[in-house]
Amino acid sequence: MRTDSSPGPLPVREHLPAAAAGTPVLDVVVPVYNEEKDLRSCVLRLHEHLTRTFPYAFRITIADNASTDGTPRVAAQLAAELAGVGSRRLEQKGRGRALRSVWAASEAPVLAYMDVDLSTDLNALLPLVAPLISGHSDLAIGSRLARSSRVVRGAKREFISRSYNLILRGSLQARFTDAQCGFKAIRRDVAQVLLPLVEDTGWFFDTEMLVLAERAGLRIHEVPVDWVDDPDSTVHLMRTATEDLRGVWRIGKALATGSLPLDRLARPFGDDPRDRDIQDVPKGLARQLVGFCVVGVLSTLCYLLLYSLFRQFCGSQIANALALLVSAVANTAANRRLTFGVRGRGGAVRHQAQGLVVFAIGLALTSGSLAALDAATSAPAHSTELAVLVAANLAATVLRFLLFRAWVFQDRHEEAARQQAYRDRSREDRPTTGHSAVLVVADDSMRRQPVRPGPRPYGTAPRPYDTAPYDTAPYDIDPYGTDPYGTDPKEAR
Repeated sequence: MRTDSSPGPLPVREHLPAAAAGTPVLDVVVPVYNEEKDLRSCVLRLHEHLTRTFPYAFRITIADNASTDGTPRVAAQLAAELAGVGSRRLEQKGRGRALRSVWAASEAPVLAYMDVDLSTDLNALLPLVAPLISGHSDLAIGSRLARSSRVVRGAKREFISRSYNLILRGSLQARFTDAQCGFKAIRRDVAQVLLPLVEDTGWFFDTEMLVLAERAGLRIHEVPVDWVDDPDSTVHLMRTATEDLRGVWRIGKALATGSLPLDRLARPFGDDPRDRDIQDVPKGLARQLVGFCVVGVLSTLCYLLLYSLFRQFCGSQIANALALLVSAVANTAANRRLTFGVRGRGGAVRHQAQGLVVFAIGLALTSGSLAALDAATSAPAHSTELAVLVAANLAATVLRFLLFRAWVFQDRHEEAARQQAYRDRSREDRPTTGHSAVLVVADDSMRRQPVRPGPRPYGTAPRPYDTAPYDTAPYDIDPYGTDPYGTDPKEAR
């Protein structure tokens, strides 16, 4: 589903207020496809558990994915018999499509879903949604791979699940442990902003939602679950795995090329303590130091390897210059992306040119060190040369970080300040209803100007952020809200 209008800013996370009697706080969606046999027992068991243990009003919604058997009839019967149970019929298949449709229409502040087989112990449901109700977290997922989880399933499914999550960690740098467990929840205000960005309508829907949420700086709460494999599951493992790998490739490509609007997603709630102005604590310094050190270690190893290679057929000065030049280009590119978070091609050439100036300073330090060594010793050993180069590179590294932060990538901080100044001014000029046809920019020297259409950075359908490229046009009103607002299953064999 795509939306052409901005959903508006999100409020700061807070405890959900007590609702009026009968107003559901939780909407649990059960997506089904040809589940005539298991649907009734599942809904009865879930309804009984919620009635007995859940302290808030709730609703259960059966999302029928174009079933061809008697599932619609059973769903209608359950909706008529049980209070708080409803059904929704979709004419197209796809778990992601069903969840998107039901969640978009729901008025409950907390939205959840679970598989119809109820493989997950329902005692984990309240711990799943409690952090969302309290305002502590934005999404919550059940994890079968947590240390304290108790899981019974076959070796084949265990291998596929763990392999898939290893792929996510290695390719997309995901930190959540279980993307596929059919036991998740999300706050409705988060879903209104996040779901329009999720493209998949099938099984990869969960993974894409979690990756975007994590990249946006949202808090994902994980709950260890007790889980028993359903031997009668109708999920086609190989087809699902293939579709998931295609989704991983699509998201990974978007992240690598910088086409995802990550800058507009980052910490939309404005309540992240890392965004606060704290005296004598530069923003992002600790993270940048860690990233710079990691890149520095790798580039130093690369430099020493190249120096040893070039030294075999040329002198020490030429070998040092060549090795330092190659490693400097790679070092600037890696720090640009990983340390200072600059994505896309805008400014890349200028950054590399400035990086070469920094390279020249490092070359002067290392070349001077080698010259001093040659003056002191007529024929220094290769190990001595390497030791001198390591010491000189340490000094050059400290200087390189300071120059990168204060000069090469300074525009990153200036751009953030410019955007904040624009947002502060746009509050004053923003109309009370509708959307403005013009933009207010932070620079007083620039006049109001209409939004220029530009290439869509991600996906194929129109998006709220379809404006001109980020580095050439001012932003429209930010659509992503940067403004503030029991039984062990091991024994069930």
